[in-house]
Amino acid sequence: VQLQASGGGLVQAGDSLRLSCAASGGTFGNVVMGWFRRAPGKEREFVAVINKSGVRKDYADSVKGRFTISRDNANTAYLQMNSLNPEDTAVYYCAGRDRSQTFMSRSQSQYSYWGQGTLVTVSS
Repeated sequence: VQLQASGGGLVQAGDSLRLSCAASGGTFGNVVMGWFRRAPGKEREFVAVINKSGVRKDYADSVKGRFTISRDNANTAYLQMNSLNPEDTAVYYCAGRDRSQTFMSRSQSQYSYWGQGTLVTVSS
């Protein structure tokens, strides 16, 4: 499975963005999918994860209530980001677990497939 993240850009504080993660080379609906981000000078961190059916979701405390992860169970997953603030500035990565795995992991080491990242910059 190859993942392609897109939708990043430069926005102002309080604005919204929707990131997309398009999959190719496999049936994307069969994998747990997560979003991670790396802010300037920081380690990559967990943002959100969604299970295979799209029913169960988990979020980092820093984005809970502002970000929404979803998927169409075809070939695309999404991260709707509202009320953005400068602390959300980062490169955002989508990732997928192996098809045999069902746990909604927050650990990036447990993800087998990664997109190239899309930059989100939030100005104050």
